[in-house]
Amino acid sequence: MGWNWKTMTVGLLLVLGMLGKGAHGGGNGRGKKEISGAGVFYLGQDRDTWRPLVQITVNLSEITDVKSRFQLRTFDPEGTIFYGDTKSGEDWFVLSLNKGFPMMQICKEGMLLSVTGGPKLNDGKWHTLEVSNQGKFVVLVVDGTQPLVVGLKPKEKDEPLSGVLRLALGGILINTENLLVQYKPQMDGCIREGIWLNLTLPWETEEEEMWQCHENIKPGSYFPGKGLAVFNSSGGHIHTVITLEFWGDFKEMDGTICSIKKPGEEPLFYLTADRSAKVSVTLTFGAETIRMQPASSRLRITFHSDAVKVHLDREESSAMIPVSDPGYADMWAVGSLSIGGLLGEDDTGTQFLTGCLEKIQIQGKNLDMNLAFNEMSIYSHSCPA
Repeated sequence: MGWNWKTMTVGLLLVLGMLGKGAHGGGNGRGKKEISGAGVFYLGQDRDTWRPLVQITVNLSEITDVKSRFQLRTFDPEGTIFYGDTKSGEDWFVLSLNKGFPMMQICKEGMLLSVTGGPKLNDGKWHTLEVSNQGKFVVLVVDGTQPLVVGLKPKEKDEPLSGVLRLALGGILINTENLLVQYKPQMDGCIREGIWLNLTLPWETEEEEMWQCHENIKPGSYFPGKGLAVFNSSGGHIHTVITLEFWGDFKEMDGTICSIKKPGEEPLFYLTADRSAKVSVTLTFGAETIRMQPASSRLRITFHSDAVKVHLDREESSAMIPVSDPGYADMWAVGSLSIGGLLGEDDTGTQFLTGCLEKIQIQGKNLDMNLAFNEMSIYSHSCPA
């Protein structure tokens, strides 16, 4: 059987219809937790990069309603919202964000189709998305205006609905090589208030505990004291100035803001915060330390060939550590940069940060937490406000 447009649309709408106002867990006898469809879902929870947060399998014959609506909120410009397929993944649909814009990708009878458009959605506000079927077209409407339309007319005739439909939220169930447009999958975003269909079957998840969606948010990266983001520093030898900048309320932070280490060695440089101390921020380089009490929200560190300097808001240096360590010159070339924790000799993290970093920049460019190569246990693009 082919996947006609009514079948596809039912898949899109069903996944939205299972989203509601509270997630309650139970067992299903298969080692997975069952989550009520009446839930507010946080999509950015740690897991394998492309693995869905929740998923469900339903009989197509049980579906009677083909209209759907839900709300999405995010500052993240990229990531998977939901996925649906038939024929064990031969025909599939993915809704995601691409540079903040809605993107739909479809595979039908081996033909790939992608469309991106509509308004940007990563402004941190709740947006209402509505999906509907209009003949041979699937129409996505955001906040009642600017529809995004996808149309396809298969050669074979429409057939009665039969078989099963697999649905997934926050991930996909096919090989990523099948996608027409590649993107970073995990999204720091929330979905709520799905009003769809007549089915009340529970979703399944492998997660023991579901992360919360904060009531109000602001741009930044929130570290709840459970993990860190690790990057290959790859900044080259320090023959020119390398600049690392942080924005945030340092008096409200606790733990390691960042550290830099080379493989198999202890960190050579790290920056920590202690909100219980009068002098709240400490920079350590080797055996040397600088203690500061930032009066503002910006802290700038410059790595020169012979010194590490710290600036607070103004361009004038507020403190400096002369450098003679022989390992300093290639620290950025072969080392790892961790944000939100202290990397040890065994490359595991400790002293995790609790607090919000509103912005992080290297050489004047924003650092995207989604580019970290580890599972982070942080909110990559939002902080509780």
